[in-house]
Amino acid sequence: MKIGILQCDDVNEKLQPRHGNYPEMFMALLREQDPALTFQTYRAMEGELPAHPDECDAYITTGSRHGVNDGFDWIADLEHLVRQLYEANKRLVGICFGHQLMAKALGGQVIKSEKGWGVGVSFNQLHAEQPWMSPWQPAMDLIVSHQDQVVGLPDNAQVLASSSFCPYYMVQYGDHLMSIQGHPEFSKAYSADLMQMRKGIIPENRVREGMASLNAALDDRLVLRWIVQFLRGE
Repeated sequence: MKIGILQCDDVNEKLQPRHGNYPEMFMALLREQDPALTFQTYRAMEGELPAHPDECDAYITTGSRHGVNDGFDWIADLEHLVRQLYEANKRLVGICFGHQLMAKALGGQVIKSEKGWGVGVSFNQLHAEQPWMSPWQPAMDLIVSHQDQVVGLPDNAQVLASSSFCPYYMVQYGDHLMSIQGHPEFSKAYSADLMQMRKGIIPENRVREGMASLNAALDDRLVLRWIVQFLRGE
């Protein structure tokens, strides 16, 4: 299976020597689940997108320091692609920015949340068991890094997971689009370095709480397995 990575940002150049860039994070971790996967990266933030939905078997959209309401042309073009993929019944997974973009592209609403930054580990409850969620468990804990949140969903959306901080944490649209606010591709080390780099942007107390939360266990490998199974249509 060939997966198209729709890249919406680069890891800060100061952090790349230790952590790599976003496509490399996804490729390494998804290949842990299926070594036969192949990839093509599209630098969406520079206007590079697939010319046709069938260029890849399925797609995944990365996070970004940008917000879906920032008004850039490349974001509007990516929203258009999301709608194309939806109409073409191509499988797509959205991560963080991609989660918010998917909701907005399909008719939902995204705003800068009055709850402020979500950083560190988020603790979520699952509400609906899908066939691709194997093995199943009732909770899902992942690293997050976001200010914006989805606050309104289109009619065809099904909420799969939520928390008190983020009610629309994991969402499915039909049987071929799915999105997650969290980052299964982020390591604890990258999360810590990112929080330290953003001190002064993220309030000090939120950074302290986020750093402390990194002591918790993560469900990142399980969620990556679910993503591969979803993209395969299992």
